[in-house]
Amino acid sequence: MIVCVCNNISDREIRQAIDLGISTMDGLREALGVATCCGNCLSYAVEVLSEHVAAPIQETVLKRPTLTT
Repeated sequence: MIVCVCNNISDREIRQAIDLGISTMDGLREALGVATCCGNCLSYAVEVLSEHVAAPIQETVLKRPTLTT
C-alpha cells in the first residue's frame, strides 16, 4: 500500500529499507523521502517503522530429508 503519496513510497519499500539497516524516521526521510512534502504520511510511516523494527525476524530453515535404511 502506498504510504507517501507525494513520493510514491509503499509500506513494502519502508520495510525493505528497515531490513537494510534504517531504524529511524530521519533515516527514512533521508533515504526515501518519506514525510518530506505534505507530511500527511508521517503517522503511518512511524507506525510501519515501529511495527517492523519490533517484529522478530522470521527465518526459514529448509531441512533435507534423511534416508533411513
